[in-house]
Amino acid sequence: MTEVTAQLKDWRFSIDGEGIAWAIFDREGESANALGRRPIEELNAIIERVEAEVHANNVRGLVIMSGKERGFIVGADIREFESFETEQQVIDSLKPVNALLERIEKLPVPVVAAIHGVCVGGGLELILACHYRIATRDESTRIGFPEVKLGIFPGFNGTVRSIRQVGPMAAMQAMLTGGMIRASAAKGLGFIDQLVASPGELHWAARKAVLQKRRSAGAGAVKMLLTKWPVRGLLAAKIRQETAKKVREDHYPAPFRLIDLFEEHGGDLNAMKTAETKAFAPLMVSDTSRNLRRVFHLTELLKNQAPKGMKWRPGRVHVIGAGTMGADIAGVCVASGMEVTLQDISPDQLEKAIKSQTKLFARKFKTKATKDAAKARLIADPEGKGIGRADVIIEAIVERLDIKQKLFSDIENKVKPGAVLATNTSSLKLEDISAPMRDPGRLIGLHFFSPVPQMPLVEVVRGTTTRDEEVRKGAAFVTAIGKFPLITKDVPGFLVNKVLTPYMFAAMQKLEQGEDKEKIDEAVRAFGMPMGPIELADNVGLDVCAHVSKILGQSSEGSRLERLVASGRLGKKTGEGFYVWKDGKPVKSGAQFSKASLEQLGRELIEPMIAEAQSALDEGVVESADLVDAGMIFGTGFAPFRGGPLHYKKTHPSAAAEQRNAAE
Repeated sequence: MTEVTAQLKDWRFSIDGEGIAWAIFDREGESANALGRRPIEELNAIIERVEAEVHANNVRGLVIMSGKERGFIVGADIREFESFETEQQVIDSLKPVNALLERIEKLPVPVVAAIHGVCVGGGLELILACHYRIATRDESTRIGFPEVKLGIFPGFNGTVRSIRQVGPMAAMQAMLTGGMIRASAAKGLGFIDQLVASPGELHWAARKAVLQKRRSAGAGAVKMLLTKWPVRGLLAAKIRQETAKKVREDHYPAPFRLIDLFEEHGGDLNAMKTAETKAFAPLMVSDTSRNLRRVFHLTELLKNQAPKGMKWRPGRVHVIGAGTMGADIAGVCVASGMEVTLQDISPDQLEKAIKSQTKLFARKFKTKATKDAAKARLIADPEGKGIGRADVIIEAIVERLDIKQKLFSDIENKVKPGAVLATNTSSLKLEDISAPMRDPGRLIGLHFFSPVPQMPLVEVVRGTTTRDEEVRKGAAFVTAIGKFPLITKDVPGFLVNKVLTPYMFAAMQKLEQGEDKEKIDEAVRAFGMPMGPIELADNVGLDVCAHVSKILGQSSEGSRLERLVASGRLGKKTGEGFYVWKDGKPVKSGAQFSKASLEQLGRELIEPMIAEAQSALDEGVVESADLVDAGMIFGTGFAPFRGGPLHYKKTHPSAAAEQRNAAE
């Protein structure tokens, strides 16, 4: 066993003079620690060694830490998930991991986890098998169970250990939401036992915990009353009801299987461990989980659109135009730590725009000092004095070519060398906007989506004359504000609106032909879209839809859309469009439609989007089919569990083909 631990690649193991064993996870060749096969095998060898040393009275405790500067454990290595083809393969892979965690839990000496940085998924399941948990009170230290976002739930007996540690309410909420929990909140819930100020204090705090033989108290009898019947059944029913308001069971089964697991086995936590594995396995090999794992890989692909090792760093941003879009762009930049000057010709609009970011800052920052600092970084600048100091200048004014041309001609000589010049246009060509500029190669597009704080994608648009260096800086800026950059060609609608528009107008044609608008919207939601196309048009604004239709060659002449716009009924913002809106929601009849008819209509409605997605790929709007899928998932909310429009096309016959087959 000594020889085995001497050959470790992903862990460092030692026993100090006080008899404390130290297991330091530092995965070879990786920037972050993930629990793959080799790290698990090596940890198993370490535990065998510790067991032997404890038996020989040479070890009085074990500390598990990370050797990475940033991050503890990011979870299981999802790259290895792709090898699973059957439920039995999943079950067989879980057995040794769960046996290992049982051995850690049963060690007769204290086992302390010392945590700095992200500790999620399998990492959280590992520390829950330890006897005591210490974490840094650092903004980067977060815990969580993100498995539900991959179409599964914790599979290393984390369902049981989390319930036992913090009680069923907090545990189920953590597992069902998949959210990241700050260290201080995690301590309040009971996931963490002790907080220290800095990473430098972890070693000594862990040493002290071992020497004092500290053990976590667990959830306590009062919280655990919720595992008793019939209270458990009532709690499960309520959780199931609330979950159903957020996701459909046929689209995302994992949350509902987790609730079933708790309801059926939560009264016997030992039996629940076995049941967890049986319920977990079919989820892991399901199409839903495969496609959600694909979405995870697509996020990595988008991150790679930004250059690595770029020395240019954006610190100051100047936004021109304080409408909703400009104000939200400014707010997101401030929330990312940047200083922003916001310019508009209207003082009243500027004041309104700055006030509108208060809610964002309240969500992002938790102390008065950090909120005040954020407010101080958002500066009203009616005269545009910040242009010359800004690293990035973003125009977000009215969609008129002549006005945008004049603006960029005026400011081109005012910006400093190396600054990024960007337009947020959604419909005008960069080539046309930059035509009067002395250096048109400097202009890029940064196309944000509304609402800016929630939408994760920004299209970085490369004009025909745009220099590569400007595009790289644009992608780096997008990454710096915590969003995904998607580099696109300068074509009408770029990628997202180009692909979305035929789908929207196919739906409106169905409406013109007499199809019920509520059935149209429900059919698309049943397919997996977050919102139906008719309701979406009302949300966007019917005047905007009509404008985009003209730019992209979709005629709305004589249509209901045109008549509504002419009458001033523009959708949600005026209180009426295709729907009547009350309290920010569309008034609906609640009509019911057959599942078969919704499925058929949904496929028909999605078909134009899939066809245009293929066209965009063929035209080279983005570099690959995966980037098309990424753009549509993160730019429109295309059903993530289906993996993207082109992936769906590849794995499912088209609606037209199905219709032909049915006819034959």
